[in-house]
Amino acid sequence: MSTEVTQVRASSREAGMDALRSLWHYRRFIVGSVAREFRSRYANTMLGSVWLVLAPFAMILVYTLVFSQIMHARLAGSAEPFAYSIYLCAGLLPWQWFTELLSRNVGIFVDHGGLIKKSSFPRLALPVISFIASACNFALIFGLFMIFLLIMGRWPGWNILGLIPLLLLQSAFAIGLGITLGVLNVFFRDIGQAVGIILQFWFWLTPIIYPIGTLPEWARNYLSWNPVMPLFDGYHRIFLGQGLPQWENLTGLTLLTLVLLLIAAWIYRAAQSQLVDEL
Repeated sequence: MSTEVTQVRASSREAGMDALRSLWHYRRFIVGSVAREFRSRYANTMLGSVWLVLAPFAMILVYTLVFSQIMHARLAGSAEPFAYSIYLCAGLLPWQWFTELLSRNVGIFVDHGGLIKKSSFPRLALPVISFIASACNFALIFGLFMIFLLIMGRWPGWNILGLIPLLLLQSAFAIGLGITLGVLNVFFRDIGQAVGIILQFWFWLTPIIYPIGTLPEWARNYLSWNPVMPLFDGYHRIFLGQGLPQWENLTGLTLLTLVLLLIAAWIYRAAQSQLVDEL
């Protein structure tokens, strides 16, 4: 029995190394695909790549100045005029990246069906391309938010380093869940449609635009089952100057992410020979 387990582990490790070597061999294809995506996004526009800065700048402007200065929205328990705007940006910007990464991965094989049929390349390059492209977009938007915090004198200090594990955990969770649903979406196209609806409910069930403290006790008990709630609580704690995330509350999401990554690897390996026939 122990010999069989050892053989399975060795086989899985070798398969993982083969996948990494294959992705490295196609690194130019991956980088070129990311560059083409950005070029095509702003093709035939007069301002071109300037939109890369203008669009997120407008978003930050609305979330901060309009909510704080025009609508006079205030965060419960805080008299600072920009507290709610910072709370909003700290949750909404990572959420947008989460939904973008998840949605891309859910449709990754169906949307690139033509490319998969015509070209020979490692299929896992598609999620990698999706991650790099969405991460670049998020980095630009989040970078502008950081500049805003510096200008307003609200820089969170060394606690900013707490963002690294939060963003890594969020990315791994979105990729694991996205690839699992992406493979299933090839065989059951309803999944792609359902994910958009589920994300809308998921957004409102996550304290992103409202503080959890404003809800009644029974609602907080239900929301505690939301696996990503501690993640966004961590973002809020960092940017509101409340300290580092409460790491112990992220244990459940970390275990769930590991399970999802294992399921994603297993389901991809089991279904990869049938993907082309179904597309």
